Amino acid sequence: MRRDGAAAAPRTWRSAFGCLAAVGVLLGIVVGLGGVLLGPTGYWPGSSMTTAWETPSDGQAPEDGVHRAWLAGDTLVRARYDAVTGFDAGSGGKRWEFVPPRRTDICAAGETADDNRVLIAHTGGAGGGCSVVVALGLADGRELWRASLAPADGDALAVGGGLGVVLDAGAGKDAPVLRALDLRTGSPRWTAAVPKGCAPVRTDVAPRQVVAVLACGEEMKLAAFDPAGGKERWTTPLDARNGVSTGARVALTATDPVVLRVDEGDRGIDAFLVFGPDGRPGARIQSTGDGYGTIGPQAVVSDGRLFALTDGGQWGRLVAFDLTTGGELWQDDGIGGAAYVVQGLHAEAGRVMAVSGSGKYGDHLYVLDAATGDEEEERAFRDDTGSLVDLLPYKDRIIAVRSGGRAKPFSAYERW
Repeated sequence: MRRDGAAAAPRTWRSAFGCLAAVGVLLGIVVGLGGVLLGPTGYWPGSSMTTAWETPSDGQAPEDGVHRAWLAGDTLVRARYDAVTGFDAGSGGKRWEFVPPRRTDICAAGETADDNRVLIAHTGGAGGGCSVVVALGLADGRELWRASLAPADGDALAVGGGLGVVLDAGAGKDAPVLRALDLRTGSPRWTAAVPKGCAPVRTDVAPRQVVAVLACGEEMKLAAFDPAGGKERWTTPLDARNGVSTGARVALTATDPVVLRVDEGDRGIDAFLVFGPDGRPGARIQSTGDGYGTIGPQAVVSDGRLFALTDGGQWGRLVAFDLTTGGELWQDDGIGGAAYVVQGLHAEAGRVMAVSGSGKYGDHLYVLDAATGDEEEERAFRDDTGSLVDLLPYKDRIIAVRSGGRAKPFSAYERW
């Protein structure tokens, strides 16, 4: 009897273990199938992004209207031709709105904020045209001060280091100049004349100097000015050998170091040009390369690297370049594809992220290590993200920024 009982016990345990194993295999199959079927739809825990809130669409806007967005603490701010509006970053609720005077439009806005303050300009001043500059506090939308100036065409407004800098086109026989004002009070700090025969067309405030792109006769140049008194520090051609024609498209991509996107068209430079703090030319990153295709309009600078979305033919890529050498560091072609549009590029604090969207396969968030390109995260959005211009990390959420048309300005997404 003792031998029979001893034999029965192992058989019982083996049977129970076999049942548990079978259940485990079945559960594994179910989980695996669930991940495969539901993962790409945004309905699978641990790999999805759900919508926390959205701001409402506020009507059609001209495509060439002013579209700027800033995140200031817990306030999201959007500027367009008819108003500047602040929203609660936690809930999406409207906090405040600045509306320019009747029969005027907002015609310019600085790209960045300084100490939660920005510059905008609207029409309707005594000089006509885009001639009234206003400083706004982003926390409450309060007007801090206003001044009658004549901002030049292009990126005419910039802030940094407590300064508001305006490219003043002048009036009548007045020569164009750079004007710096105290960003808190609007009191004049200095006026800087540009080199003879030049006119400023772009400006920004770097950590230790004010930089400006100049049109000098038939050639584009880069200049720097002392932020304390406006004294010119240096002026240098964008290309010392052949020069860059004034018909070229020149954009300030970054200020530390200074990075310019220069496009002269079919017969000239089409590249990112890097300049040192003394104006010395540095690396040059061609916008078209054999290994990565053509760099599109979305490119950002962070941690000494340039990150760009490219069109590599059938497969789009995210490519990283070293700003010191100009060499390619890494590229990731897993986020794009023939059926996808990659957008919303953002780099910050050692991470770079973008959204790969497809009407057929849905939208996906990709987060990569900025130094190596290693993929840290991939998640599927439950909802269509639309057309994006930026992604803003906010606490444990990601806020999508849109502009133009009838788009909803902001949507907040959270991991699920």
